[in-house]
Amino acid sequence: MSSKKIRLLGISGSPRKAATVYAIQEALNYAKEKYNAEVRSFSVANKKINFCIHCDHCIRTREGCVFKDDMEEIYELMEWADAYIIGSPVYQGNISGQLKTVLDRTRALVARTPKVFDGKFGAGIAVGGDRVGGQEPTLRTIHDFYTINFILSLGGGAFGANLGATIWSKDKGAAGAEADKRGLKTLYKTMDRLILVAQRLRKS
Repeated sequence: MSSKKIRLLGISGSPRKAATVYAIQEALNYAKEKYNAEVRSFSVANKKINFCIHCDHCIRTREGCVFKDDMEEIYELMEWADAYIIGSPVYQGNISGQLKTVLDRTRALVARTPKVFDGKFGAGIAVGGDRVGGQEPTLRTIHDFYTINFILSLGGGAFGANLGATIWSKDKGAAGAEADKRGLKTLYKTMDRLILVAQRLRKS
């Protein structure tokens, strides 16, 4: 195994500190314990994050977003990280509105530093109240964000975690996510793929 230490950022796109936060933290703990990754996290819960209003301030000035809110924290973390694990609860078959706003607002970061995401890696976690209730479309939206921004998008591989981690919380919060042993296997498989590929390909 490569000795390269990966800086991993976990992003929870849930407005609650429940199943998605649990899944992100479990992913970070696993990466830290198994691969000695350096980990940090960000949750949208209780954060003030304005919608992107497409004012083009970031494009005109190249000085970041016109809004100075809690996105400032995640901008710094995204620049710091080598790899990302983004998690979202399934809302109407896709990512949460809060996470969509975060992803939209990264436009300002790219406008300021166009190559900020080059050479980085990403994977996703989708948490649903049903076993099959929109997890794959949720993961595809996360992967679309990675693809658009030149982040190498990774799933967990065939036979169990194709597009990434899928957790069934049964609407029981963190306890429900923790009880989903099948789902946690997809999480660990996804993290193995993310960290091992990042170690192998990360620029020195």
